[in-house]
Amino acid sequence: MRDTQLGVMAMIAACVVWGLSGIYYKALSHVPPEQVLSHRVLWSFLFFAGVLLVQGRIGALRAAFSDRRGALLLAFATAMISLNWFVFISSVQTGHATEASLGYYIFPLLSVLLGRLVFGERLAWAQLLAVLLAGAAVAVLSFGLGAAPLIPLVLSVSFALYGVAKKRLSLGPVVSVTAEVLLILPVALAVIWLTGGAGFFGGPGDAAMLAFSGILTGLPLILFSFAAKRVRLGTVGVLQYLNPTLQFLVAVLLFAEPFTPWHGAAFALIWSAVAVFSFSALRQERASRRAAMAATGVSAQIR
Repeated sequence: MRDTQLGVMAMIAACVVWGLSGIYYKALSHVPPEQVLSHRVLWSFLFFAGVLLVQGRIGALRAAFSDRRGALLLAFATAMISLNWFVFISSVQTGHATEASLGYYIFPLLSVLLGRLVFGERLAWAQLLAVLLAGAAVAVLSFGLGAAPLIPLVLSVSFALYGVAKKRLSLGPVVSVTAEVLLILPVALAVIWLTGGAGFFGGPGDAAMLAFSGILTGLPLILFSFAAKRVRLGTVGVLQYLNPTLQFLVAVLLFAEPFTPWHGAAFALIWSAVAVFSFSALRQERASRRAAMAATGVSAQIR
């Protein structure tokens, strides 16, 4: 099997795990979200530290904090991903998984906009149209609900800003995430200690599920990293929408969350934005592939 096919399979597997993770957190609704988050941090750190130990790269953690700028970026990334995890866990436990899925639909479009504003990346007309459609979706939902949809906005903004910080970091994904959970680990341990185990002693089932959060967090990230090195960026961008689609289906079909006409209008706009964005990404990918083939042909003729 070719590397590209393996990469696509790994990407799909990662998105399926992310998309269905709401079922796991819903099953832990009786455990307060700050306790679930604390265990997620603890067991994620143990998982990632174990991976680095096996790879013989545990010493890279020290290098991650070697300069002030890198440490500040890591601190910012830690704040953003911690906020993102907490809001997602809370939204699933409190019956707002539909809004959470909307946030993860908006995130890639917001990332494109931040790429233009922060890094000066060129914004194609189709990408701009997709961003405007996403903005219209937020406006429609805000009007329909009578308030700003805070869950989608916090999830999309926090994850997009997290992506900005990660782009500026020169660390690999496993090292950077290990460093991030290490930074928040003292707070997580304090919560676990002060709450008498933070739900860990609610029974063997709860203990096993809380400990499993490390694998649930770490495995899809490793699969994603594997895929990102083997699959074209446009394909990765399109496949990523499998995650919020599964989140949405779980919320509406499995959790039976309310889906109002205002939700329907907002999601129609978002899915239109996704279609425009995906078409643009695949078109750019084909154009870059043709350019690369043409350059290879010219080079061969010169030789």
